[in-house]
Amino acid sequence: MAIEDNPRSREQYGQELKRRREAAGLTQEELSQRAVMSRTHIAHIEGGRRRPDVEDARRLDQVLGGDGFFENFLPTLDGREVAEHFKGALEFEDQATVIKEYAPSLVPGILQTQPYAYEVLSCGYPRKSDEERDKLLVTRLERARILDDFHAPEVWALLDEAVLRRVVGGPTVMCEQLCHIAQLAESRRIRLHVLPYSVGAHPLQAGFLSLMWFEELPPIAYSEGVNSGRLLELPSVVRECQEIYDLALGDALSHRKSLDLLRSVAEDYEHEAQRVHHP
Repeated sequence: MAIEDNPRSREQYGQELKRRREAAGLTQEELSQRAVMSRTHIAHIEGGRRRPDVEDARRLDQVLGGDGFFENFLPTLDGREVAEHFKGALEFEDQATVIKEYAPSLVPGILQTQPYAYEVLSCGYPRKSDEERDKLLVTRLERARILDDFHAPEVWALLDEAVLRRVVGGPTVMCEQLCHIAQLAESRRIRLHVLPYSVGAHPLQAGFLSLMWFEELPPIAYSEGVNSGRLLELPSVVRECQEIYDLALGDALSHRKSLDLLRSVAEDYEHEAQRVHHP
């Protein structure tokens, strides 16, 4: 489990790094060479967009004579608890102007309802205590607040039909979850597309993918598997991910037909829930 940064402290951290770098008479490129870090990573840290890991912080202390400042400052950045592999992606998610996601089997985090998220986080491994799970749940629900603003970020959700059919938490939970997504789609807050089973194999079937665009940063991609995630920033790799997403999107149902399917499946769950409660 990891801790996602506190934005204000992260900005202060970046400002202090810039001040000490300039006091040492080093450019970002020169510091990157001495600290064995990429210049882009250092620029992101100074801009308050990223945080270094412990090893990065130790090397910065060594190069800039920080007497442990950069390593010791790391705990002050602590904020929301997230899975270790998702830490880097979450930093960017808060800044994105456009987010396009593909989900192969579960509803994407920013679209999850509380009961659905509770079930997903309860079945994770390694097993978590109730307190650990509840902290993760709070973070996941806070992430959904980026949808409170109607205009930003623009969100596209490309869902495999398996997302609709996989019963998480029972029919009542699924009905509520699908109705929540439908409401977001009907209100034009998100763009919804479903890849039906009839498509068969498709370019994105390997796993979850999130594409993000920004006002002042180049686009990035984030892919996720079992207890793992990769933040992809190399332009050629990001472009390839975008092209793969577009190929899969071309096989998906239209926004309107996707919404119709979502509503139909939600109604099936509603009827099933009624049969369970009133046999």
